[in-house]
Amino acid sequence: MDSAAINSFIPTLDQVDSWYEIFTLLPILIALELLLSADNAIALASLTKSLESSELRSRALNIGITISLLFRIILIILSNFLLKFIFIRVFAGFYLIYLFFSNVFYNSEIENAENGTDNNKNNFRFLRVVALLSITDFAFSIDSITTAVAISDQYILIIFGAVIGVLALRFTSGIFLKLLDIFSRLETAGYVAILIVGIKLLLNTLIKESILPDYYFYILILFAFIWGFSKKESKT
Repeated sequence: MDSAAINSFIPTLDQVDSWYEIFTLLPILIALELLLSADNAIALASLTKSLESSELRSRALNIGITISLLFRIILIILSNFLLKFIFIRVFAGFYLIYLFFSNVFYNSEIENAENGTDNNKNNFRFLRVVALLSITDFAFSIDSITTAVAISDQYILIIFGAVIGVLALRFTSGIFLKLLDIFSRLETAGYVAILIVGIKLLLNTLIKESILPDYYFYILILFAFIWGFSKKESKT
């Protein structure tokens, strides 16, 4: 649901007469972004779980989300050209689905291959996580950016919304980083959210009239969250 709050407000923002009026809406926009970025945030936090320390996880998030913001801005600026290519959205959808299966079913094999104290292995793991964060967040954002540019030609406002969305995402991701160590199912729930968003993106791209309303997918993500918070890590 990335940047959904900003997108829903864009028609209103198009009609305001001054930047002062826009800034008066900021508290509402920020609050909505913090709430609606939860599915993306938990997914990104889950991707950092393979890193050994909270410092490395936080650093990976900072770098990965910053790179993704640059990707978002480029996509917004070149949207009239890039979004004509349907394969970008199809690739993003299949990538998110692949990410779910590769991490939920094959993650242990990857982690075993990367285990060790060798600096090269640790550096490779860190770079791999940063790349995954950048691409995954970008894939999450494609649907909302497509919606935004379809209802408004105010690219500055859309970029402004993307920046607020990324700041909210980084804040909520930091919260979920701590929660991942408390709730044992939360990491898997994050990947389930990735799967649901990937399926939603493919359906919206390949089928002009979506089979299911968007809120069905949001309900599924909500149930995934409830399941993710249903079991705490056992204390030893």
